[in-house]
Formats: sequence, structure tokens, C-alpha cells
Amino acid sequence: MGVFRASFPPIEELTLERVDFPAPGQIRVHLVNGGPEPVTVSQVIVDDAYWSFTMDGDATVERLGSAVLDVPYPWVLGEPLQIGLITSTGLTFTREVAVATESPRADSRYLTTFVLLGLYVGVVPVFLGLLWLPFLREVPRHWMDFFLSLTMGLLVFLGVDALTEAVEMSGKVASAFQGMGLVTMGVVGTPLVIQGLSRLLKHGAGTEARRAAVLIALGIGLHNLGEGLAIGSAYAIGEITLGSTLVIGFLLHNTTEGVGIVAPLAREPVRPGTLLALGALAGLPTIAGALIGGLSYTPIATVLFLSIGAGAVIQVVWVLGRLLSQREGGGLTGPLNVAGLVAGLVLMYATGLWVAF
Repeated sequence: MGVFRASFPPIEELTLERVDFPAPGQIRVHLVNGGPEPVTVSQVIVDDAYWSFTMDGDATVERLGSAVLDVPYPWVLGEPLQIGLITSTGLTFTREVAVATESPRADSRYLTTFVLLGLYVGVVPVFLGLLWLPFLREVPRHWMDFFLSLTMGLLVFLGVDALTEAVEMSGKVASAFQGMGLVTMGVVGTPLVIQGLSRLLKHGAGTEARRAAVLIALGIGLHNLGEGLAIGSAYAIGEITLGSTLVIGFLLHNTTEGVGIVAPLAREPVRPGTLLALGALAGLPTIAGALIGGLSYTPIATVLFLSIGAGAVIQVVWVLGRLLSQREGGGLTGPLNVAGLVAGLVLMYATGLWVAF
């Protein structure tokens, strides 16, 4: 190793994960060393001007280490700025902030806000969707299969959406933490873990329809955890407009998820307590995600949770496909079932348009 170290210049990498504005005249930068060697921060540039700074601990950040850097700077509300860190070797790492705004403080009002947002976005829409159960009990068997296929379409769209967001976010993860590796672990590992747990609990979980409903609720809940992270982090970094549009879009998005949970139970006797448990399993993770995103947002956690959600959806789609294949009417290839799957995709696409605006 000594031969190679003597022959090549040092390789440095710093990732500026988050920039906060805790008070007027103060900037706080959260950084991670994702390179192979320790990195020493020597200077800080804000909008092409050098500024003094302080760091928690030593100015040298060890490999895989993190640090918080404070800069006394008279930032102006609503204006953009660019922050650059210069290392001891002369390399510069930058981060642009579109709008400078004071970061919210984690008081009781702040926490209550995120709990309410999670309720609005995840819990209330899911429980409204559960109200479809009486209607589903009255439809004929072939239309019941249609709604199961529609559920598959909803989940396929959710899974692809979560996977796409995870892959895009993986580019913001420090290279040493291997963003795509996190995606792989979540997408591949989660279905295997859920399948193993379902086998362990098979004898005590009731009929296959009940197990399918539990898996659907679990998969939706893990996906909603990622939605909560997106909302919480948007508000935490001051992107109020983005956060508001996400709330509206995800709220409309999630009203269709309750249908998917109760569709397998249309021919089963269900107690109100069971519906409450299923709704809580699918909706409450949104609150947890909003709190995590609002209090301690990191790209690593976001990528991992989104990947876990995508993997959970893959497992649920496989279970539903197996359930439909055992029914009469051609399984997934039946004309009405194909129409249901496509209708689920179109429905999620239509409600997802609200997120884009």
C-alpha cells in the first residue's frame, strides 16, 4: 500500500448532506466523508467570499465520519446562496441552496404538525378506502377478481414509483455508503424477509385471503413510510411549496390504497378491530416517516426506506398473483382481470399527477 500511496495524490470526497439556517446570521452544514481517506476542511466560501467557521471537534473528518460546520453569515431571507468547502489539498466541494429560510425548531408545535400531516396523508385516506368493503361484498365473484387485479395495478405503480425515487436519491448518498447497494438490499432482501416471516406465522394468520390483506397493508405501510420521509424532509429544508403539493398529491394517492387492503377480504367475515389494525398498519408509518424526515433527514435513510417499500410491494404483488392464478376465469390473463390491472395503473397515474404540480 505504501508504494501506491507514494505514487498517487490523495483521493478526497465530502458530501454536503444538508444545509440548515438555525438562526439569522448562522448557517449550519452537515457533511459526510465518503472517500477512502481522512479529509481536513481548511476554508469555507459563501457566495465567492471566504468566511470563518467552527466545527464540532477536529477539522479533520475521518473516513465514513460526519461533522457539523457552523458559519456566521448574514444570509438574506428568500435569496439563494452557494456554500463551498476547501480541503487542505485544495479541492472544493459545493452545495447550492435555492432559498435561504430559517429552519424550524423541534418544539411541541413542530412535532404536532408532522403528526397531523401524517394523519392527513396516510391514516385518514387509508381508512376512507376501507369503507369500500360493504360494496365489495355485494359484487359478483368475477368482479371481485377485477378489484384484486386493480389492487395489483395500484401496487405495481407504487413499487415502480418507490424504486425510481430510491435510485434517483442514491446519487446523493456518499459513495462509500453505496447508494445502489442500499437499493439492492432493500429491494431483494425485503421480499425474502417477509416471505420467511409469513411462513413462520402461516398457521396463526388465518386464511390465505387474510394473509394477503396483512401483506398488502404491510407493503403499503412501508411505502407510506417513504412518503412521510419525503414530506418531512421537504418542510425541514424549507421547501414549503413542495411539501404542500406532496401532501395534496399523496392524500389523493392514498385514498385508493384502502381498496387494495379490503379487496381480498370481501368474502371473509371481518371484525371492526381487524380493519382498524390493518388501517393502522398501512397508515401510521406515514407519521413515523414525517417525523424522521423532519427531525433527522439523511439521504441514506431515505434510500433505504424507499427500497424497503419497493421490496415489500414486490412481495405483495407476487402473493396476489398467486391468489388470482388459483381462481377460475383465466387468472391474470382473463380479460376482466387484465382490465383491472390496467385500470389500477391508470388510476395511480391520474392521482399522481397532483404530486407533479
